[in-house]
Amino acid sequence: MARPLRVRPSDPRDQHFEDLPVSVDASKDGIYFTTKLASYYPGMRLFVTFPFTSAHDPMNCEYVAEVRRVDKLPRGKFGVAVNLKMTMNYPSGGLPNTSTRG
Repeated sequence: MARPLRVRPSDPRDQHFEDLPVSVDASKDGIYFTTKLASYYPGMRLFVTFPFTSAHDPMNCEYVAEVRRVDKLPRGKFGVAVNLKMTMNYPSGGLPNTSTRG
């Protein structure tokens, strides 16, 4: 099922952008999405909000993720596979949830 997500680089050395693609496939450990941005590269660290509805939605779930693969697709698009590393959500106690994934 296609779901919207928000993607931003987490490394300050990467040029800042905010991408709002739609997922093509998702599992508990990763997401594959398509984009027109050519900024992604294998090993790139990202902040991924999935699913994403609006910047102020308390139900958003943000992850630290790593790009595993970038596929060149027709019509100037790219397919990006990311591995979800850990959640960055804040539980009601106010401290970050540092549970790791994979």
